Amino acid sequence: MKNSFIFLFLLYSTILFSQKTTDYLLDKKEISQRELNSLSNFPIYKAYEFSDKGGVYNLVLGENQQKITKKDTLNTKIKAICAMNDHGGFLEKWSINDLLEAYEPKETNIWFWTKYCTLKDLDGDGYIEPIIVYGSKTEYGEVRRVKIITVYKNKKYVIRAVECDLDYCRSFKKDAAWNTLPQKVKTYVDQLVIKLRKEQNLLLKDG
Repeated sequence: MKNSFIFLFLLYSTILFSQKTTDYLLDKKEISQRELNSLSNFPIYKAYEFSDKGGVYNLVLGENQQKITKKDTLNTKIKAICAMNDHGGFLEKWSINDLLEAYEPKETNIWFWTKYCTLKDLDGDGYIEPIIVYGSKTEYGEVRRVKIITVYKNKKYVIRAVECDLDYCRSFKKDAAWNTLPQKVKTYVDQLVIKLRKEQNLLLKDG
């Protein structure tokens, strides 16, 4: 009997501490079924559902689609919202808001760079650390700003970059609290920065 109890305890412990995290992209029907449109006052660009030891979450990325042309959709504002379903409503855990800024040359578009966004458990603690990447472009089609936001335990850690050919107007800054993140998380984001530099021909550095 004692051996059976020990076996069950070890089995339960193994299941508890090896719980897998999951994430997947929702289609339009699933967005409607979950009533996620109520979370954003912007058209939903993409929405995800992910789960970890903390529960099941929905992440909605909204872009206001201010101008739609044959070639592109231009946004002046974006918003990301992460929420849990709470007794028929939504409990917001965190959000991100941004809009075009008055730079010269003029910014004409801001958008979520979902190719580089991730929903992964980066440090192996059973909780997902969302990474949200977005950028802005100028009227000449060049990338102007890039932001990489890491959400760790519902707190945001931001890297802010401004691209410019001239040293004085170029910048790359990490939040003061950046070094408090787990090393595995910092390493992943540092590698992501290298990837962005290589694939998008960006400088992502101070002047």
